[in-house]
Order: sequence, then structure tokens, then C-alpha cells
Amino acid sequence: MSFDYAQFAIVVTAMLLMVGVAGTWLTRVLSSSHHGGPERLTYRLLGIAPDEGMTWKRYGLALLLSNAAMMLLGYLLLRIQDLLPFDSLQRPAQSADLAFNTAASFVTNTNWQSYSGESSLSNFSQMAVITFLMTASAAAGIAGCAAFIRGLSRKCTNDLGNYWVDFTRTIYRVLLPACLVLALVYVWQGMPQTLTSSVTATTLEGAKQQILIGPVASLEAIKHIGTNGGGFFGMNAAHPFENPTPLTNMLHMLAMFLIPSALTFTFGSMLMRRRQGWAFLAAFLVMFVGFLAVVYHAEQQGNPLLAQAGADQQWSALQSGGNLEGKEMRFGMAQTSMFVAVTTAATTGSVNAMHDSLTPMGGLVPLALMMMNDVFGGVGVGFINLVGYAILTVFLIGMMIGRTPEFLGKKIDAREMKLVMLAVLAHPFCILGFTALAAVWPATVASLNNSGPHGFSELLYAYTSGTANNGSAFAGLNANTPFFNITIGLAMLFGRYFTLLPMLAVAGSLAMKKSVPEGPGTLPTATPLFTGLLIFVILVVGGLTFLPALALGPIIEHLLMSAGQWF
Repeated sequence: MSFDYAQFAIVVTAMLLMVGVAGTWLTRVLSSSHHGGPERLTYRLLGIAPDEGMTWKRYGLALLLSNAAMMLLGYLLLRIQDLLPFDSLQRPAQSADLAFNTAASFVTNTNWQSYSGESSLSNFSQMAVITFLMTASAAAGIAGCAAFIRGLSRKCTNDLGNYWVDFTRTIYRVLLPACLVLALVYVWQGMPQTLTSSVTATTLEGAKQQILIGPVASLEAIKHIGTNGGGFFGMNAAHPFENPTPLTNMLHMLAMFLIPSALTFTFGSMLMRRRQGWAFLAAFLVMFVGFLAVVYHAEQQGNPLLAQAGADQQWSALQSGGNLEGKEMRFGMAQTSMFVAVTTAATTGSVNAMHDSLTPMGGLVPLALMMMNDVFGGVGVGFINLVGYAILTVFLIGMMIGRTPEFLGKKIDAREMKLVMLAVLAHPFCILGFTALAAVWPATVASLNNSGPHGFSELLYAYTSGTANNGSAFAGLNANTPFFNITIGLAMLFGRYFTLLPMLAVAGSLAMKKSVPEGPGTLPTATPLFTGLLIFVILVVGGLTFLPALALGPIIEHLLMSAGQWF
């Protein structure tokens, strides 16, 4: 067990060591007034005036329309996949509902897959649709966060920067260089990177076996650095071609944390409030460690029903190592538990184990992390969600002491609070609304592999993953039906834009305000006290919102398991 703790400490320490370096890098990229040669060429091709500022409305509209155009392009390519080159296996085009789900998934940084990657997509589609949208959606999230930070740092202006400049710079200066380096490391560790669709191997028995391959390393790099998720193969990061060694497993986790953690440093640097950035990083870290402890303890304890079958020494021996069902033995309990927490905290969706095989309380952790959606979160959007909760915390404390709330030198008025609450409430409304619809849909039972609370958890997980733009699957649910493809696709779109756009409006509103000097009643927001209050508000709001749904799924399943029943 001490070795397990050491593995946790290594990953967390490595992540903290990268915060300052990556944060400084992002600050320079997002604050620079210089435009590189490739960037200027891109601006000319697109007809962009790079020095032109945008209001939050123009910025949000540019983000929304560009994403819509890329989603349409991805949809069309998936619909005509059988006519496109570079596929010796001649895989068919996706159906209309599946192509809609896939395009919506990857343009929203969700990467939910209702298909098995290697059997459904050609190498051309993996590059021209999947890898392309992974890069674009990550850049859009970082650009939105840059505009949000500028809105908090500026005063008496409606200029939040230029979306096209932020988007282009993020791709050229951040995502492409980082992914190139990481992809080379992945190739060194044994990941395929080729345009060949398959190779034929001769087994020890002399039989011929076809092995599917492709440009895996490049997809894996942006998949994790961009907190995208998904998988080239259906087994995702449990597949030896996607995750060949313990080193790649650790690099996956560090890549997922790289940009979300660094944005706290970038925030403090751009606002010249470094302590505030560290306070937000501390909030991230405390919540993450708490949830990691829960999932690790639950999986280490295993299933008590198997331990009670004590007469069977084989079952007892299995339980001595914890719950090993659905896990890769080469990674072990510690790395699997941490991967579960990291991939759902950073809303990435990459998985190296079967979440459907987690214990009930172990399965509650990824659900809870996605429901809160602000424990690191996806690139850009997760940090925006945390700041939204910080504004909510300041408002609640202001009500208690009878003062107009202030945040970072700006008065928080009714307009900002309405927008914050719209973003906060859109998330659970989408999750719970679609889950309720699916629960009463007549054909849902045929898609479930489990009954009772575990079956409900499968439904809840699907819409939570979609709305939180996570993309991981609980499994056990056949989601490749018109109903699930359309409703989960809508959940992904609503979850992305109904939370991001209202917070951009908050930034635009605050940017137009004057700064007010701190007074005796000003609540300091860069202190351990405020960090504790922020965590408390997140947990209370999340608990009040989602506890009834969790009680119908993993909580009651845990109680029934303790009483001798499982599903």
C-alpha cells in the first residue's frame, strides 16, 4: 500500500512541478502582441484583422459559428467515409444519427463514442475528423478561458480580445508543439504511427491474425493534452497500442492535468494576483485528492460478497488484491484508481479500465467528479466553471454580511448572478432531464445489460459524461441507437455552450465595470478560508442537486451489496 501512495505522490508532484512552466508558457502565448509568420498567413487566408478587439457577443458568436461549421464538416466526412481514400479495409460510412453524435461529441471536446474506433473509422477519418476536431475543440476551450480571464482583468472596456487570434495561437504555439513532443515519446514507447490500416501476424500455432493499426500516437497526444478522450481502439487506454507501458500510463495522466492546472497560474499572472491562482489550484487539488482516496479505498476493499464465500480459497485470494474485475493487471490497483479520478476530474474520458466493473462507491467517484465539472475540468472550461462557483461563493457570503459582493475588485450585481446561475443550473438540468427521459423511454430496457440500480447508473453515467463533455463510458449500455445517439448528442451540445456562453457574458459585463478599492467588508478571496468556503459551496450545491439521483444508483447499490445482493 505504501508503494501505491508513492505512485500517487509522484504523479501529483510532477503535475505541480509543471504548473509554473506550463502556466508561464500559456501566459506568454495569450498575452503576446507579436504574430508569427504562420499565424499572419492564417489571418490573411481567413480575412482576419488580428488587432481588432471583440465584445463578448462577437467573441462568443465567432466561437459558436466556427464550431458549427467544423461540426458540419465532420458530419459530412463521416457520412461519405466509404468514398474517401486511405482505407484498404473499406469500412462503411456512419449512419445519420451516429455521424451526428460523433461530430457533436468531438467538436464539444467530449469524445463520447457510440462505436468501436478501429472497426468503424478509417485512418483518414481518424485524422481528418477525429484528430482535427480534437485539436480545434481544445483550442476553442482555451480561447474561451483567455477571453474570460481578460474580462476579469480589464476595466471600462468591452474588448475581450480576438477569438481567431486566441484560437490560432493556441494551436500553433501550444497544442502542436506539445503534441509533437508527446507523440514522439509515445512512438518510442511502442505506439503505432502509420498510415497502414492493418498488418498480418503469424501466431505461435501458425494461424494468420489481422491486427488493425494506424496513426495512433498522434491521436493519443492531442487526446490527452487537449483533455479530449475517446480512443483509436474500442478498448481505449486499456489497449496495449494506446497505452503500452506504465510510463505511457503516467504520461497520459500528466498530459490530462497539464493545461487545466497551468491555467490557474496563467490566471494569477494575467491578473497580477498570483496568490489567487494558487488558491484556485489548492481548491482543485484538495477536491481531487479527496475523491481519489474514496475510489482507491473502495476498489482496495473489493466486493464483500466474494470475501464471504470464504470456503472457496480462489475467491478469497482474488479479493486479497481488491476488486480486480475489469482492470489491467499491468497497471495495478493504484494506477487504475488514479486514472479513474484523473480522467473524470479533467473531463477527458480516456479510460484504462472498465468503469462498469468498479465497486458501487468506486463508480460514484467518476459520476460525482463529472457532475461537479470543476475539479480541474477540461481545458479552459473547467477553470471557468470554478471561477463561476467562486463568484457564487462571494455572493452567498455577501448576503450573510449584508454587503454588495465584490470579486477581484469588481462589484457583483444581479446581472452577473443571473448569468452565473444560468451556467450552474444548465448542467444539472441537462443531466437529470435527459436521464429522466431515457428512464421512461420504452426501448431503453433493451439497451441495458444490467437491471436495478446498476442499470440506472449506466443511464445516469451516459448523460453525465455527455453533458460534462467527458466522454468516458460506464459501459453495459448499448448507446448506438437513434434515441441515444440524438439525445446524448444534444446533451453534449447543451453542456458545452449553455455553460460557456453565459460565463463569457459575465466576463464581458465585469470588463465594463470600474475597479473598486478594497474596504473593511471586502472578503479576501486568496486565503485558505475562502478556498475552504469555495470547496464547501461546490460540494453542497453538487450534493443538493445530484444526491437524489446518486441515491437511486451507486448509493443504493452499495447498501444492497452490503446486504448480500448484487447486480
